[in-house]
Amino acid sequence: MSVVLDVNVRENTGTGNAREARRNGMVPGVLYGGDEGPVAISIKHNEVLKAINSGQFIGNMIELVHDGKGQKALTKDIQFHPVTDVPVHLDFYRVTAKSIIEVEVSVNFTGEEESPGMKQGGALNVVRYAIEVKCPAGEIPDSIEVDISKMEIGDSIHISSIELPKNVKPSITDRDFTIATMQESRAAVEAEDEEGEEVAADEVPAAAQSDDAEGEG
Repeated sequence: MSVVLDVNVRENTGTGNAREARRNGMVPGVLYGGDEGPVAISIKHNEVLKAINSGQFIGNMIELVHDGKGQKALTKDIQFHPVTDVPVHLDFYRVTAKSIIEVEVSVNFTGEEESPGMKQGGALNVVRYAIEVKCPAGEIPDSIEVDISKMEIGDSIHISSIELPKNVKPSITDRDFTIATMQESRAAVEAEDEEGEEVAADEVPAAAQSDDAEGEG
């Protein structure tokens, strides 16, 4: 968990209270879910921007701290101002370490140097840079390792061939979706096209001469 935010609890709710929070340099929000009722909160605007820019805020588990007590939560939604693009409201969902949640986990490709396809000049075409998975909130993997060391040109890797960490399952279960494919590089394809054009150009005069000779006979 990389994002920890100090929060203030707002005694009052409603549009007026939210506007006051924004005037005071805070971003209003709501914490809900679990066995407790919703709680109106606010967080310093600059801390929210820092969290957003970290890349570990939206759709990830974070920790909200109030009076020294921490609450694990999932950032469910961020509302932005339609003109200025500044965050104006936040929604957080309470979770425990055992709560099953859906999150996107980035894919980390390994084995490029050993891949026969890469050695032959192939190019890895990444279909999914992240995979949506279901897992306990306390066991979110940092990344999903995808080994391409045995991939040859024309091969593809599907989710069924990926060894996911314990207790981690793909959210999509109705199809064996593709993670990446190994293709001929664009340079190799263009070189083949150019070579084909040169051969065709060389053959045209010969064919034309043959036609002329037949016509004369």
